[in-house]
Amino acid sequence: MSVASLRRAARETVSGLPREFWWLWTSTLINRLGAFVATFMALYLTLDRGYSASYAGLVASLHGLGGVVSSIGAGVMTDRFGRRPTLVVAQTATALSVALLGFMTDPAAIAGVAFLVGMASNASRPAVQAMMADIVRPEDRVRAFSLNYWAINLGFAVSSMTAGFIAQYSYLAGFLGEATLTMVCAVVVFLKLPESRPVQTAEEKVAEPAIGIGTVLRDGRFMGVVGLSFLISLIFQQGYVGLPVAMGTDGFSSADFGLAIAVNGILIVAVQIPVTRYIQHRDPRRLLIISALLAGYGFGLTAFAGSVAVYALTICVWTLAEIVNAPTQTGLVVRLSPLHGRGRYQGVYTMSWSVAALVAPLMSGYVIDHFGAQWLWAACAVLGTGAGVGYWALMRGLTPEPSTPAPTGVGNDSARVGGDTSSAPAGGAMGSAPAGGAVGSAPAGGAVAAGAEASAV
Repeated sequence: MSVASLRRAARETVSGLPREFWWLWTSTLINRLGAFVATFMALYLTLDRGYSASYAGLVASLHGLGGVVSSIGAGVMTDRFGRRPTLVVAQTATALSVALLGFMTDPAAIAGVAFLVGMASNASRPAVQAMMADIVRPEDRVRAFSLNYWAINLGFAVSSMTAGFIAQYSYLAGFLGEATLTMVCAVVVFLKLPESRPVQTAEEKVAEPAIGIGTVLRDGRFMGVVGLSFLISLIFQQGYVGLPVAMGTDGFSSADFGLAIAVNGILIVAVQIPVTRYIQHRDPRRLLIISALLAGYGFGLTAFAGSVAVYALTICVWTLAEIVNAPTQTGLVVRLSPLHGRGRYQGVYTMSWSVAALVAPLMSGYVIDHFGAQWLWAACAVLGTGAGVGYWALMRGLTPEPSTPAPTGVGNDSARVGGDTSSAPAGGAMGSAPAGGAVGSAPAGGAVAAGAEASAV
């Protein structure tokens, strides 16, 4: 491909997205550049503080539990009070709690503050995804979610290397550095992102039933997607909880695991954007089925790995699944979410990843201890097959999403009033996340690492 072709492809990838999206993208990148707790919590507790691995696991579970608790509450706040205030509050609370965690010395205090960090950091995700859905046209959402997911992984790749050097000299500096950058994110959101929550008119309030958590839980198709999201997340989490244990059991070192898992982040940064250009206008049902099978059988192939190179090849397979699944599934969640209930729907969806982060370590540990790693990888293949069948069944009859013209006056107060029922009420949010669950950028560091990535801005 010529240089001119590459330039044209790059322009087409980033063109047409509103200014507010890029401020949100910048906020995501800054947030992930400061990632420290997710990466080094386990090492901090065991090496620097001298606590046991069991205690580190307890703190990891409490961190994940905090994310589960805050998911629905943050979704309600996103709908009731708005995307922007929810983001500012969540990011400010994250900055303060992370800084506080760095000064804690008592085991009970560390565990309690870690729970608060999990709550605060995960509270950003429903607001981010709802705001992104508000400001981006339906036909551009897969591309937007993918670009945001790319920023998460790029930021994490840089922060992992930088934070590693910082940790050699001062863990406290790492905590304070993350707190500072998270506060910068809050400032960016406060100064540059106007509220994007659609405003219901009096007629709409009368015509449309009120949307509560009960409404979400009774939405059969959406809850089916949430269940499938849990299965997919359970598979992907094994890359950070089951894989290092299995490699260690086979005699490989932590450096070997680090070398193998680095392929995940490098591949995402290298091919996320070109893959997105290929998939963004293709059938989402087919993409989700293919990604589920690639995830399941990518991990299933791990049963035959006997060298670092083969482990790296299996990681390439399930990383491709991750690249396809993350933006496609997030776009599907937006399609199934009512305009005035996006926050609540995103909160319930976020909870599926948080719960998986709690269950995955227990699942992998039990299966490996009682049956062996081969059975864990076989279980992943079964789960991937089941998820593929589930996507096929749930998405039958789902009509294609119509394209809509770009909303005019994005960011204008006049454009924000009333919103837009199909695309973006103008205004301005992995996620995972990360948009999406930023699964792929979770580091090798035990359950804290695996769960924390879902809470990325």
